[in-house]
Amino acid sequence: MSLNAESTAFRSALEVIRAVEPRVADAIGAELADQRESLKLIASENYASPATLLAMGNWFSDKYAEGTIGRRFYAGCQNVDTVEALAAEHAKELFGAAHAYVQPHSGIDANLVAFWAILADRVESPALKKAQVRQVNDLTEADWFALRRELGNQRMLGMSLDAGGHLTHGFRPNISGKMFDQRSYGTDPATGLIDYDKVAEAAREFKPLILVAGYSAYPRKVNFRIMREIADSVGATFMVDMAHFAGLVAGKVFTGDFDPVPHAHIVTTTTHKSLRGPRGGMVLCGPELADQVDRGCPMVLGGPLPHVMAAKAVALAEARRPDFAGYAQRIVDNAQALAEGLLRRGAKLVTGGTDNHLVLIDVSGYGLTGRQAEQALLDSGIVTNRNAVPQDPNGAWYTSGIRIGTPALTTRGLGAGEMDTTAELMHTVLSQTTPGANADGTPSKAKYVLDPALAETVSKQASDLLAGFPLYPSVDLG
Repeated sequence: MSLNAESTAFRSALEVIRAVEPRVADAIGAELADQRESLKLIASENYASPATLLAMGNWFSDKYAEGTIGRRFYAGCQNVDTVEALAAEHAKELFGAAHAYVQPHSGIDANLVAFWAILADRVESPALKKAQVRQVNDLTEADWFALRRELGNQRMLGMSLDAGGHLTHGFRPNISGKMFDQRSYGTDPATGLIDYDKVAEAAREFKPLILVAGYSAYPRKVNFRIMREIADSVGATFMVDMAHFAGLVAGKVFTGDFDPVPHAHIVTTTTHKSLRGPRGGMVLCGPELADQVDRGCPMVLGGPLPHVMAAKAVALAEARRPDFAGYAQRIVDNAQALAEGLLRRGAKLVTGGTDNHLVLIDVSGYGLTGRQAEQALLDSGIVTNRNAVPQDPNGAWYTSGIRIGTPALTTRGLGAGEMDTTAELMHTVLSQTTPGANADGTPSKAKYVLDPALAETVSKQASDLLAGFPLYPSVDLG
């Protein structure tokens, strides 16, 4: 029997790799097998198409291409220009943006490009120019303090980590927290929802240069029209990080006040997650910031990754197809079905449900920490990640929450019925897991007790559920 093109391509690739380092080939095959057998509920993961995956493994990987289209610091980049232009064209058409910069290697890189573009546009300072040519790792805390002082001690206001914000929105462990004097807005303690009046109050008091909206663990929509009005009221640049929900914007599930592109001065995103592309980042903006954004390399980035830009062009072309809108809507439908299934079984959910692709479970209702719940679920064939909940007593390492999302399972074709079954499997594991103890008998936030037979049973049930929805059915590795 003849093999199809996808199977031939991946088999041949693994054969070539195996001839050099068989352990790498084995690990690649094992990863596909693991993903096929596990209920992947990590909200920031998805499954890229074979075409997108194959676009990354080619001769573009050999090219240096610092600069921008038509203005490279290296010769021989005409083909890189082609794929970068295609990726930018698809991004602009897909999101209705005036300008797209597709070089960032990740979401963090995209945010750094945006931050420095805003600073360069808004702030005139000799210290800024010095910082751009120095090695960032050589800057001490005192250097950063002096730089912030010279830059006017520029301020950033963003969502707090425990409310669902992201590390790159001004928090100390990240470089954004060293660049800016940062303050956070949270959510209403009673509802878990953004209180826009409180955000406006914080903006009036703090007067930030940048107001950041966007999240990694907030299960509701954000009204970007109101956020832009708040930014305008204090003269702030309004930036939106839509890394998590870009696919819902591309698929026109989030429109009007909930589409950030018409309202923000600048928008950043990843290209994986709900957008279902390769791992990478992107910046969208209007013409007023385009020149500064295009200086991302060498201002923040090193050489762009042409092979990943090629894959971005493929994935963005896929997202422009009519069926992507249906996929995006099913992501939300599935998330809501999963949330309803958990609620019926007594789970405690942050905000009581979801409007988007993710659900945040407060597992303290099961008597567990997030770390205990994450590992017990993994033992049972269900892949999730622990996450802080608002005012989390266990902090960001152990946490009290589990974040789950539906982009990946929706890609496999699972629907509302399967989401209810998934909720049942998760509830079974969480309700039958108990906290463990340390060697000295004190309670542990990491150790747990779960009957291995139960874990094996649930893992088998998860595998049986997925059997009807094969992952990469066109790929047979033999």
